[in-house]
Amino acid sequence: MIYGAITNSWREQLPSRTVKELVGVAVEKGAKHIELRQTCLGECEEGAGNDWRPNLEQLRNVVEAYPSLTFDLAMALPCLTQKIDPAGEMFQAALAGAKLVGGSQPHLRVVDPSPIDGPWDSPSDIPEEALGLAGLASEAARQGVIMSMENSALPIRSMAMVVETVRGMVSEEAGKGLGLCPDPTNQLRRFSDSDPLAELDSLPLDMIKIVHFKQLRSGKTHPSVDEGDLDCLRMRDILNAKGYAGAAIMEIPSDAAVFDNLESSFQYLNS
Repeated sequence: MIYGAITNSWREQLPSRTVKELVGVAVEKGAKHIELRQTCLGECEEGAGNDWRPNLEQLRNVVEAYPSLTFDLAMALPCLTQKIDPAGEMFQAALAGAKLVGGSQPHLRVVDPSPIDGPWDSPSDIPEEALGLAGLASEAARQGVIMSMENSALPIRSMAMVVETVRGMVSEEAGKGLGLCPDPTNQLRRFSDSDPLAELDSLPLDMIKIVHFKQLRSGKTHPSVDEGDLDCLRMRDILNAKGYAGAAIMEIPSDAAVFDNLESSFQYLNS
């Protein structure tokens, strides 16, 4: 796996430092991949909500400064609860940003932050709005962009069912490009009696496009990836056993000591 960081861990640092500078600090701590997250991109973004746009010139400056790193672009997109226009300016701008930062393998990671009455247990539970993913996945594939979805309000198994359903609606190429960003801790936070690591283990490898590591202790957010409510070493071992070799992001909370916490997270997973 390629261990990395995400820019929303740097909310505390962004008012006084550029994304370009902060990426450099993450590299010093051992990061090999950076997830560039909407709302936490400083000089590399403009606007908010539906008016959000990546600043392509500034993103290019960041990527060119760190040629040994890999990057993906991440955004909040209510694609499970609203119909999103694939040809719309916001989605097209996000694809352009993903292509700029992603090099030979552009990747747009999305999350629907809307509250959802879940879980969805059968295809009949999937609302019509969520099936609009077919158009988004087809457009992303047309432009050569991988598209993954993080589980926020739904368990991993429900998200996998959505992907399987949408894959059946699109071309084989578009289907292969659509997958998940599994975050077992998100699931544990909402469905405390579930086993998100078993659901992760049941995913086919080709559905896992990127993963998030984070930790809770007694249900509360922990500042680093370490021992806690989720067995992060078991998560690591599940992914290694599958042969997963993609990016693994430490989505740790913003903190004055966030970069020390990032380094200790890498050390823990390498133990």
